[in-house]
Amino acid sequence: MFLEQARASLKSVFGFADFRPGQAEIIGAVLAGRDVLAVMPTGSGKSLCYQLPAIMRPGVTVVVSPLIALMRDQVRQLTAFGIEAGSLNSANDADENRRVHQALRSGRLKLLYVAPERLARPDTLALLAGSNVSLLAIDEAHCVSQWGHDFRPEYLSIGTLRAELGQVPAIALTATADAPTRDDIVKKLFPREPENFIRSFDRPNLHLLMLPKDNASRQIAGFIAARRGMSGIVYCASRKRTEELAHSLAAAGHRTLPYHAGMEQGLRNENQDTFLREDGVVMVATVAFGMGIDKPDVRFVCHADLPANVEAYYQEIGRAGRDGLPAETFTLYGLDDMRLRRLQIEQGEAPEERKRIERQRFNALVALAESPRCRRQTLLAYFGEAAEPCGHCDLCQEGVAMVDGTIEAQKAMSAMARTGERFGTEHLVNLLVGNATDAILRYEHDRLPTFGVGKDRPVEAWRAIFRQIYAAGLIGLDIVGHGRWVLTDLGLQVLRGKARVELRRDAVEGNGAKRGQKKQAGRPMLAEAELSGADNALLADLKALRRQLATEQNQPAYVVFSDRTLLELASKRPDSLGRMAEIHGIGAAKLERYGALFLDLLQRHHSVAA
Repeated sequence: MFLEQARASLKSVFGFADFRPGQAEIIGAVLAGRDVLAVMPTGSGKSLCYQLPAIMRPGVTVVVSPLIALMRDQVRQLTAFGIEAGSLNSANDADENRRVHQALRSGRLKLLYVAPERLARPDTLALLAGSNVSLLAIDEAHCVSQWGHDFRPEYLSIGTLRAELGQVPAIALTATADAPTRDDIVKKLFPREPENFIRSFDRPNLHLLMLPKDNASRQIAGFIAARRGMSGIVYCASRKRTEELAHSLAAAGHRTLPYHAGMEQGLRNENQDTFLREDGVVMVATVAFGMGIDKPDVRFVCHADLPANVEAYYQEIGRAGRDGLPAETFTLYGLDDMRLRRLQIEQGEAPEERKRIERQRFNALVALAESPRCRRQTLLAYFGEAAEPCGHCDLCQEGVAMVDGTIEAQKAMSAMARTGERFGTEHLVNLLVGNATDAILRYEHDRLPTFGVGKDRPVEAWRAIFRQIYAAGLIGLDIVGHGRWVLTDLGLQVLRGKARVELRRDAVEGNGAKRGQKKQAGRPMLAEAELSGADNALLADLKALRRQLATEQNQPAYVVFSDRTLLELASKRPDSLGRMAEIHGIGAAKLERYGALFLDLLQRHHSVAA
């Protein structure tokens, strides 16, 4: 019965015909009052898993969120759907705080967004004590874990604060959490084991493309030029690089804005607001432009420099295509990137245990860049998920030169087996090339048959071979341990001569940095391109009306209607408000507020066409 009511609210309030995969089970568990840990990919509708129960349950749902920008965006969107929501944060003026307090005391407020620091304040807890809190939602829950890619100490108090709220049911949500991170989330947030929902990490609407660096500025400019007028993000490794690339792209005629932590706060906020509110803006940014970005119509994410690790890569590319429409990712990598990231890890102030984890996570990202097989397969394998070749990443579409690498793989895995599967890449590489380091001599590994068996290849070639056989699934990486390599069942078959393996030619020959550039796709993979010329003209007018309304209301355009909604309006051309209510994303509140305006535009286009 819960889910039947939930589906009715889903349509009447949000305008969605049905749940996305995984949502119904999670929402059912929350409505039943159970504790939940939900790991779902970006763009799969995590927020709805607590927003829908919030409007169906009595009382208020408290949402712990790490960023003011994210809170403001969520409140704007909920308000547009006719839901009473608010946030308490340092950016609020007195009038907004007064509105939130009054709505909370009167029982009208359904969702209250707070930062963990604000939740910990005695005055906040006192305010909530008499406000009938019925659910605690912890967004970006990986921030509570020391193993998470974005650990934030202020999240550690949430488990204790939950007791202050009367141990109300809780849901913790994140898009990026491997097994150690999930275990840490459960230990720190829940007094007992929650119901776990680990959904596929796959984002099939994202096209994955990775290329070696040649001239990064030229490569990024060429990619963006084929996507002029689309919203996108370009990530850079440094503030200086961000400023330089933003300037060069602007000089080439692109509408670009810079964003990094060294900028004046007011300008940074202004640039972010412009990106959120307007179409066709490209933000060139460091990772300071991060979790608070919930713009659904970002059509591409580029990395001018290699990200910090697989989790960061996954989180950052996940900001593209949140509306479910096709989107693209383009990542450049080079040896200088690898040296810089490893240097940052070594020179960081983190404990040695943390550094070991970061080294292995970065190595996994390099393995993804050098993967000999479908990128999506390799990426999902990192999160423990098996998949068939996707057919539309760059490697599936264009392929790479492969050679029989069975002997090289056997040499590498023999070194692992003879040393008890207890060592990481550098020790094993030194063993293979015959480099008698202190560690090699201390363990008497210079006496093993594998000592020097690979001296015909340079050190970097063996490092690449280890990355290759990891990407091919022959060996596994103990992330939380000491970075040791372990043999998989498939690896044992190859080692025993019962199976063969192909590796990339550039890895086996040790010239990965010199391999030729692949021809990058120039044509974007967008649903808009499938519309007829007439529909494209209508779509342009629909976007213009949306932009006008958003400007008048001082709101991002997607708060009025998403791109997906406009695409359906342009293709289905509803001729009445009743039929318009069937369009994705048009609930009762939006139909009442915007329906007549958009219907009038559709009818005018119909008259012209007739």
